[in-house]
Amino acid sequence: MTDPDDLVVPGAVNLRDVGGLPAGPTVTRHGVLYRSGNLAQLDERGTTALGGLRLRRIIDLRADEEVAHAPSRVDGLGIVTQRVPLFLGSVESFFADDISLDEMYRRLVEDSAAGVVEVVRGIVADQPVLVHCTVGKDRTGVTVALTLAAAGVDLEAVVADYARTEGLLPERRNRRVVEILRSMHPEAVHLEDLATRSPAPVMRALLDGVAERYGSAADYLRAHGLADDEISELRRILLRDA
Repeated sequence: MTDPDDLVVPGAVNLRDVGGLPAGPTVTRHGVLYRSGNLAQLDERGTTALGGLRLRRIIDLRADEEVAHAPSRVDGLGIVTQRVPLFLGSVESFFADDISLDEMYRRLVEDSAAGVVEVVRGIVADQPVLVHCTVGKDRTGVTVALTLAAAGVDLEAVVADYARTEGLLPERRNRRVVEILRSMHPEAVHLEDLATRSPAPVMRALLDGVAERYGSAADYLRAHGLADDEISELRRILLRDA
């Protein structure tokens, strides 16, 4: 098997396998659940490399206008694409309102719970599966974190997987995006966090908040319609003996 740290799909940003994460006496399986940013910049080599992952399902968390602006280049791969737009409102509104990452994630968890459950059901339905949004940081980060936590992955491993994103975003991309957004929102306080950062304390606080309100990430999913047998199947799919 190819080392998951050597996973390269030209044109894909922030693509990785979440295998190998500790979950008590077990670990997450390699080659089952992937996460990434958008797939709009794949070249021919990238499309071929993505096909080599033998994905059966792609779950796209972007809004209609994002998909129209940057359609995925996966034609010919025969992969089921499941659309689950997660934000209620536009991505632009978060920058215009200058909300914090903590507040964005709180809104996502509370306002888009039905969508999060739909994503988890998609993960259970087909594997290997790739979950992605535009950057693979916020919608993907929160949804994958809740999925991993519900499966029993150790809290600090879930947080560390989320935090990896910041180091995987190209610096050139970050500079360009921040420059464009700063020209539109010159007084914004949270702009760089929203556009480029994935701080571990933010995810830790989110998961702690979910635990305080619901009991656990699994209980959060249960409260919004996921059945016990679906959670058991999620754990069976994602985990193996260490």
